[in-house]
Amino acid sequence: RNIGISAHIDSGKTTLTERILYYTGRIREIHEVRGRDGVGAKMDSMDLEREKGITIQSAATYCAWRDKQVRINIIDTPGHVDFTIEVERALRVLDGAVLVLCRCVCVGGGRVCV
Repeated sequence: RNIGISAHIDSGKTTLTERILYYTGRIREIHEVRGRDGVGAKMDSMDLEREKGITIQSAATYCAWRDKQVRINIIDTPGHVDFTIEVERALRVLDGAVLVLCRCVCVGGGRVCV
């Protein structure tokens, strides 16, 4: 299964992805998305992503679920409107999606979401 994680900028997409990877045993440590600890999030591979704390390029990984009986491919997508094309590319290959909503940042009157 291909699952995408999508949301508005700074809503916690990469943080959620990192937690999924950690709790499924795919990674052994959780790091700060903004890279304050000198490492940064596993899903953010570009130096600029780690420096700014944003996802610029979609990143894909996998994890096992239900005692490794099911393999889930996770696609972490950018949230900033400047990188909409990356989100559109990811949406083409998904079987399902997780939409992360942050009431402080994303949900509000007058917002247009892609």
